[in-house]
Amino acid sequence: MFRKIALSASALALSAVAFPGTALADHHGEAASGPALWQVSDEDTTIYLFGTIHVLPEGETWFDDRISTAFSSADQLVFEIAMDDVAGMQAEVAGMAMLPEGQTLRSLMTEENLSEYEAALEGFGIPAAALDPIEPWAAAMTLSLLPLQLAGWSPEQGVEMQLRAMGEDKERGALETVEEQIALFDTLPMEAQLEYLDSTVENMPEVVSSLEDLKAEWLEGDDVALGELMNEGMENPEVHERLLVNRNRNWVGWIQNRLEEPGTVFIAVGAGHLAGEGSVQDLLAERGLEVERVGH
Repeated sequence: MFRKIALSASALALSAVAFPGTALADHHGEAASGPALWQVSDEDTTIYLFGTIHVLPEGETWFDDRISTAFSSADQLVFEIAMDDVAGMQAEVAGMAMLPEGQTLRSLMTEENLSEYEAALEGFGIPAAALDPIEPWAAAMTLSLLPLQLAGWSPEQGVEMQLRAMGEDKERGALETVEEQIALFDTLPMEAQLEYLDSTVENMPEVVSSLEDLKAEWLEGDDVALGELMNEGMENPEVHERLLVNRNRNWVGWIQNRLEEPGTVFIAVGAGHLAGEGSVQDLLAERGLEVERVGH
């Protein structure tokens, strides 16, 4: 159920906390068909919607002419969460991730899951007790990013960090808070959190190859195939609603309100929100707003 969750819904919040920093790279160039870029507009407002990958290996070329033109024209740059207070994000996530005093992560696991978990940590040279103070959702996020880090993937090379560095002169905005994003996991029942952790442990060997597949479809601009991959393993309708569709509905409301003010806005959110059933584009269309693909 949870195989793709940490790579889609809230990897950005965890990435910013686990690997803080910003690096500006000149990624201007041509990359296959190019990542999908969408536009919704009225008489005096243009809002661009750009789907991102939060962590990337160094040297990826994705900032093509379409994206550069749209980005340069924008007065406001909007992310899922505010990206300017990394220290504040770290503190907030750390506080929400802690188990009650006297409780340990491993004490919550079944014997079989505990054995698999400790073997996974040992494989990375991590002491078995290292993550004992934190809740299962936080441990799952940490473990899902370890293989990527070792393979050279970094949020410093991810789309948000690159755009953040290139958009220093732009007004900033956010669609939700770190607290709201992390609460999506923190408020899961403990049984669901432990299922998430167990699934993460089992799929750690496939994390890099899974994200490689996502990256390939993203670079091709194939939103249909990307949607299928992003939603794979999220067959549970409650999880799908919680992590994707409900958030998309909230963001559509934000976009509608923003259209009441003149200007140009560049919104960058995880690519899974702009692909597949229940995407931001679908929900905007339901409200009678026309969304156009840019340069495709």
